[in-house]
Amino acid sequence: MIPFNKPPYTGREDAYVIEAMRSPHLSGDGPFSKKCEAWLGEQLGCSKALMTPSCTQALEMAAILAGIKPGDEVIMPSYTFVSTANAFALHGAQIVFVDIRPDTMNINHELIEAAVTEKTRVIVPVHYAGVGCDMNAIMDIAQRHDLIVVEDAAQGVAAKVDGRALGTIGHLGAFSFHETKNCTSGGEGGALLINDARFIERAEIIREKGTNRAQFFRGFIDKYSWVDIGGSYLPSELQCAYLYAQLELLQELTDVRLRKWNRYRDALSTIDEAGKISIAKIPDNVEHNAHMFYLKCRDLEERRQLIGYLRDKGYMAVFHYVPLHSSKAGVKYGRFHGEDLHTTTESERLLRLPIYHGLADEHLDAVIGHIRQFYS
Repeated sequence: MIPFNKPPYTGREDAYVIEAMRSPHLSGDGPFSKKCEAWLGEQLGCSKALMTPSCTQALEMAAILAGIKPGDEVIMPSYTFVSTANAFALHGAQIVFVDIRPDTMNINHELIEAAVTEKTRVIVPVHYAGVGCDMNAIMDIAQRHDLIVVEDAAQGVAAKVDGRALGTIGHLGAFSFHETKNCTSGGEGGALLINDARFIERAEIIREKGTNRAQFFRGFIDKYSWVDIGGSYLPSELQCAYLYAQLELLQELTDVRLRKWNRYRDALSTIDEAGKISIAKIPDNVEHNAHMFYLKCRDLEERRQLIGYLRDKGYMAVFHYVPLHSSKAGVKYGRFHGEDLHTTTESERLLRLPIYHGLADEHLDAVIGHIRQFYS
């Protein structure tokens, strides 16, 4: 069976991981952690990057920095991973879901303002498949209503909108380096990008279990102590060593995925034009990272049949999120504002095809051939 995904591997990881293993510093904030943070800051253009054990924990830090408390409201799409909502619900927020755009599966920015109330504190745009949301419109809404924007850019590393890197436009941004992402820190990992300098000092304290340990190591104080709430949000040096090898080759990793993505698009465009499927459309102002290639079937039943057909041929294709507002916890901790015109129906049509760094062209072409045969 050809899988839907395999973690990327470049060959450089071995040397860096062994170097970290043999160093006297295996815990967080070691040399490789600082190299990764410096790379993200310099290459992407954020004020500060902090490595985290996962994107989930980066989002949880963002919720603390945003000052979320019981009764606050946070606006986001329902079509996202549970961590997007969980990070804020953990602190008592009411999650307010709004509908998506069917062309990108991103939050419909035109519906956000109507969902804003006096209790709203944060907007969380999710850049689905590494395709940027309309951040100009979202930041304008946030500015007019004095709201904080936390970008869930879990899938967005090396992607841009309007020439700016995803994760660097909102006040805060979160990346994932899970094994399913374009680059990985050994299976799990993440980063919090801080684009508003007022959050930097407190972010370092929260990340260090609520202590001012970072200031101690800089020589600003003679001892560190517990000064705020916080958690254990530092990844190990092994994770960062693995990731740094991939960050150095990130453009190459991205280019390989883009070639495969374009191969799918070009080969399936005739079926799309015939109206039998819909394939992803990329807005003109977006530079995506080919994080995933998806198509949309006619309906849920046709998707089920296509998944089974491809599985019988030896290829794994998978659906994605079940909308959060229809889940047990989503009903308990959130509400859907307005009408669900697209979130549920589009989620039931969407099917992700195999795409990863090591996917051979012959297998990609075989998937294309089987899809053509299915729809012939």
